[in-house]
Amino acid sequence: MGRYIIRRILWVILLLFVVSAVTFLIFYTLPSADPAVLRAGKSPDPTLIAQIRHTLGLDKPVYVQYYRYMKGIILHFDFGFSFQDSQPVRHEIFSRLPATISLTFGAVVVWLLIGLPVGIVSAIRRRSLADRVSMGGALLAISAPVYWLGLVALYLFAKDIGLIHIFDGAGTYTGLTANPGRWFGSLILPWLVLAASFAAFYARLLRANLIDVMGEDYIRTARAKGLPERRVIGRHAMRSAITPIVTVLGLDIGILLGGAILTETVFNIPGIGRLAYEGIVNADLPVIQGTVLFGALFIVVANFIVDIAYAFLDPRVRYS
Repeated sequence: MGRYIIRRILWVILLLFVVSAVTFLIFYTLPSADPAVLRAGKSPDPTLIAQIRHTLGLDKPVYVQYYRYMKGIILHFDFGFSFQDSQPVRHEIFSRLPATISLTFGAVVVWLLIGLPVGIVSAIRRRSLADRVSMGGALLAISAPVYWLGLVALYLFAKDIGLIHIFDGAGTYTGLTANPGRWFGSLILPWLVLAASFAAFYARLLRANLIDVMGEDYIRTARAKGLPERRVIGRHAMRSAITPIVTVLGLDIGILLGGAILTETVFNIPGIGRLAYEGIVNADLPVIQGTVLFGALFIVVANFIVDIAYAFLDPRVRYS
């Protein structure tokens, strides 16, 4: 186990280097707006543009800029300064991280509480009315785009602009420390919208896995021993069927922590996804690079945790 952990840590470091290098390469290879021109304002003077490029370090070769950037990260955990407002990128990411964490883990709780019971009931009662209704609803939820579902939800249920005034604070995010009550109210609708497609996918995935597992020999053996059906499903079948769910869950959490751009944009949540979108629009390389690295870090760490969890969920998995 120790050697495996060391190998994975080294692989994480290598992967982050590759991601940062690819981001730099894409930024300088593909045609994009000049950050110096964007910062100079309307009708910029060439002298002013040249001065801004020198101040931002854009007049240096690409490899020099990349070396300075990685040196700052390795030695000081410094992601540089935004081209647009000269603020430290690390501060901007950390200031927006609580909003993204609140959105992500709240949505995870919602879709697990909905998706897993629906998947279990559908697998146990195959071809029943409950199975057909739940799987039909799951297909509908997966097919609905998040941005469309979010706009419809705001139009119907937001307290200020909705037809049915239910959810107070939807569309106006409030921090947890500022007002816990308004924080919860401002995130209920985003949680439900973000969790809709995930809950539907998890229900379908768990249903398929559980149906396969219920036909295994050890399940028939457990039933032959006279174990209650609830124990057969909960202790034996679910332990094997849940393994793919854990894999997908870890990746989904990592991706959402990197930024749920559409949900954060629709509901005006100042998270990392919104920050990444603003960086792309403004050709702000330090912001883009910082958000991409954080997203990659979340994904590889989540994947690493999932791999370790396998050894506890499935006794057949062992690392050497």
